Amino acid sequence: MAPFSLMSIGANVLVKSLSLFSSASVVRCSCVAPVIRSFSTTTGGPPKRPLTGYMTYVKEMQPSFSRQNPGLKNVDIIRKLAEKWRMLTPEQKQPFQDSSLASREQYKLALKTYKAQLTPAQTAAIAEEKRQRVAKRKAIRKKKELNSLGKPKRPRSAFNIFMAEHFEEAKGTTMQTKLKSLRDDWMRFNITQKQMYTQLAEDDKVRYKNEIKSWEEHMIEIGREDLVRRKERRSIKSKANADKKKKSKVTVIKAKAPKKKAEAAVKKTVKSTKK
Repeated sequence: MAPFSLMSIGANVLVKSLSLFSSASVVRCSCVAPVIRSFSTTTGGPPKRPLTGYMTYVKEMQPSFSRQNPGLKNVDIIRKLAEKWRMLTPEQKQPFQDSSLASREQYKLALKTYKAQLTPAQTAAIAEEKRQRVAKRKAIRKKKELNSLGKPKRPRSAFNIFMAEHFEEAKGTTMQTKLKSLRDDWMRFNITQKQMYTQLAEDDKVRYKNEIKSWEEHMIEIGREDLVRRKERRSIKSKANADKKKKSKVTVIKAKAPKKKAEAAVKKTVKSTKK
């Protein structure tokens, strides 16, 4: 995650009466350009990524704007700054873009120095950490996409159903203690006591099987085969092909029927003529 999130700088916003940037305020902000953030590699961690031109603008403008608007929330402050930023001309944005560019160049040098002092083990560990972060972000994005497409929820186990039903009344004040209490209760149950939850879990499996089948068929229809399980993809495709062949066969048979009737009528006419 980038260290400079909108919320981390959330309180830094506009200078006096930012109805529109006056030329004076632009001159005042042009001092941003020479200011370059120092990236230290002596602390053991990697240098922080530089701010973009917009984020440099927000950081520069926030203190005075925040003092002038003490009742505004951070989110509202950022929103107003974003509106003002969009209203600036390219010339007015240039000082902040220049500052960002200078910071970016210094960041590259600092990063190169930082990487040069790492051991092979540290380099491998950083690469693995980055891979995990990327994989986590991809998984989150995919989960959001599947939810937006209405993918059915996976079936719950018998214990999950039991836990959801008795969580509020479970012993303990924290989630961990409640889960431990529920787990202990479940382990003490005999087969008869678990039977109701086992049956509910079986019913939920049937529900999921029917729903996921319909959902995957719909995904293939809209061209999202990448979201369908490979095995099911082949099954659905073969079924669709079989249906197409069946329909085409019926169409051919129907087309042949009038032709045969016409041939029979011609033969009958020929015979009657000969007579």
